[in-house]
Amino acid sequence: MENQIEIEELIPPPALQEEDLPRDLPLLPVRDVVVFPYMILPLFVAREASVAAVEAAMAADQHVFLAAQKDQNVEFPGSEDLYQVGTIGVIMRQLKMPDGRLKVLVQGLARARVSDWQQDQPYFRVTVEPLDEAGGEEESPASEALMRSVREASEQILSLRGLLSSDVLAILGSVEEPGRLADLVASNLRLETKTAQIILEETGPLARLQKVHEHLGTELEVSTIQARIQSEAQEEMSKTQREYFLREQLRAIRRELGDADDRQRELRELKETLNKKRLSKEVRAEALKQLSRLEQMQPESAEAAVIRSYLDWIVDLPWSSGSRDRLDVKKASMILDQDHYNLEKVKERILEYLAVRKLNPKMKGPILCFIGPPGVGKTSLGRSIARALKRKFVRMSLGGVRDEAEIRGHRRTYIGAMPGRIIQGIKQAGTNNPVFMIDEVDKVGADFRGDPTSALLEVLDPEQNFAFSDHYLNLPFDLSKVMFITTANVEDTIPDALWDRMEVIELSGYSEEDKLVIAKEFLIPRQVTENGLKPEQIAFSAAAISEAIRSYTREAGLRNLERELGAVCRKAARKVAEGAPGPFRITAANLPKYLGVPKYLPEEERGEGEVGVATGLAWTAAGGEVLRVEVSVLEGKGNLTSTGSLGEVMRESAQAALSYARSRAKTLGLKPSFYEDLDLHLHVPSGAIPKDGPSAGVTIATAMISGLTGVAVREDLAMTGEITLTGKVLPIGGLKEKALAALRLGLGTMLVPAKNHRELSEIPAKARRKLKIVTVEHMDQVLELALVAKPGPKKPAQKAKKKAAPKTAKTAKKAPRARKGKK
Repeated sequence: MENQIEIEELIPPPALQEEDLPRDLPLLPVRDVVVFPYMILPLFVAREASVAAVEAAMAADQHVFLAAQKDQNVEFPGSEDLYQVGTIGVIMRQLKMPDGRLKVLVQGLARARVSDWQQDQPYFRVTVEPLDEAGGEEESPASEALMRSVREASEQILSLRGLLSSDVLAILGSVEEPGRLADLVASNLRLETKTAQIILEETGPLARLQKVHEHLGTELEVSTIQARIQSEAQEEMSKTQREYFLREQLRAIRRELGDADDRQRELRELKETLNKKRLSKEVRAEALKQLSRLEQMQPESAEAAVIRSYLDWIVDLPWSSGSRDRLDVKKASMILDQDHYNLEKVKERILEYLAVRKLNPKMKGPILCFIGPPGVGKTSLGRSIARALKRKFVRMSLGGVRDEAEIRGHRRTYIGAMPGRIIQGIKQAGTNNPVFMIDEVDKVGADFRGDPTSALLEVLDPEQNFAFSDHYLNLPFDLSKVMFITTANVEDTIPDALWDRMEVIELSGYSEEDKLVIAKEFLIPRQVTENGLKPEQIAFSAAAISEAIRSYTREAGLRNLERELGAVCRKAARKVAEGAPGPFRITAANLPKYLGVPKYLPEEERGEGEVGVATGLAWTAAGGEVLRVEVSVLEGKGNLTSTGSLGEVMRESAQAALSYARSRAKTLGLKPSFYEDLDLHLHVPSGAIPKDGPSAGVTIATAMISGLTGVAVREDLAMTGEITLTGKVLPIGGLKEKALAALRLGLGTMLVPAKNHRELSEIPAKARRKLKIVTVEHMDQVLELALVAKPGPKKPAQKAKKKAAPKTAKTAKKAPRARKGKK
């Protein structure tokens, strides 16, 4: 049978005289106990070496040498980890456990010292020499007094512990030898291993008994204090019960006298406060019901504290109190312009809300969603909106939140329950119509505790949030007057149901001209003030700011730019603190003295068009980026190789581009079977960064056809668009970000899908003036505009040399989420 416990009954060996004890014995290391002679105790044996030692002893005469470890945490002790003095013992019983361990019952026989270590594998085997008693001292009044003192102390300790019995008294009284009495008492004391080992190694009976007596005194003192503590605790419990009965009698006396205690006055004030607040019938009825329950409860009960906390939340929430909006559209527009540059689309939406609110005071609050790269001002824009509307501002971040109770709260049955963060924010604002910003809705997680985004559906739905029910309150609260603003960096991770409830406003990156203006008007004055400088002590030239934008930051927003400007101001502040007169003028020439070597080098200039190299545009969470697509044509067997951490979509775009080239082989002047004798190697530099998305289709096709035909691609042109097998160019997303990226690189022309022409108005006017944007519908148009010469049958195909990758860092290339017709 499985898990059967084997109990092996052993016949103890006959009692041996000390001189007859075996000298050659297996050694059994003992972790946390010292075995004394005549001591019987069980031991668990689990280590392989220890099990082998027990088995060796059982195969012989059942004798084993028991030695304590110096450090019980050592798993595989060596000879230096064991005490040299131990006890010769005999195994009286052995029990095999289901998990392979052994439980043995051993009895100590005599002290002994290791004289020789014979082996250490697979178990220790030693030669021992029994230790003789240092001399049998004759009985004297002193020894008799010491033995009596030890017996009395032992009896007192056992009495304090409740373990004293007639059998124990008989055993203590029957031992007449000082050494044996010392061993008996020491084996039952709670001694540390080191202390017990000292007693074991003492060979003098009276000296050993004296050491045991010293430890008995300490143990007696500890046991006495422990007993007193237990007695005091029992008395304290009796005192608490007595106080409870007296308090109840006092309360009854006060009721008879008609005197109202403090609690009754507190409850009466709470009831008056509830009556004064403007509450709905449902809320008032529940509050009065809970107040009635509280009046009937003992104030010391746990449930009374829960109900009192619940009533405090009802009293503190602004059920019907709200702030008055500033409906002056011109004033609000001026405040928004003071705080933020550009962002006309957002400002226009806020002013429209104010205009409608002025005409229809009962309108519901809008639910906006700002989507854009980090650092473009989403959160600060929410603060400006609250200031323009003259409302309270509340912000909470959902980044990494995984518990639905963070939104809906915990039910009152849980210990330490509280309302969710929505109700907490409303209480913090003190009004029922604040501007409530919910940051990072694209970074919400989900696990076994629920999905917080599902809980947000009720909060952000204008048709439902007029009666939002928090689990803690379990009462409807009107959130329809709250102006909710959510923020996100990417839209891919936002669930469709939540996306559908929000009005999305995209905040794309800033152009270099925008950053220059913002730095002058907002960032530099703020950093000058925060670093303790005066405006006349430091001045930035426009060239220095532009250099900081180009060479020290690469972002769609402004966060890193402000950080770099702050670093310049800190270094100037240090010079002022050291006594430098100033003022300090920051120019493009001396900027590296403040910020060090430029972090980003400009894109490698392409003097002339290159064969097999095309410039594409990509959208990332940090804005638009430029990427080079390289294609090399090699002799081979028709294989297509792609490198550069390309995703599945980009590899499929490469296959589609090759199929298009094969279908147009005759028009392009290629042999119909050109692909059978050639290998194509597609590479996008910055191979450590993953890249994916369909918008690189036209770029890959252009680079591939350029390599196959030997016709170079224009160096001042960038392109974006998805390609089909028939050569159609499909629309893409992130057009504004890609246009700004092309403008940063200094390109003159940008090819975009014709179906994106409606989005051209979103590109800043300055960018449209500097960048020639051409719309294309078919790949034939792309080739006509991108290649320096028209490929044809008369031009033989040339093999292009593989170009070195541009020495610039790219961020992850990623296609935006297709929503509302955008690709």
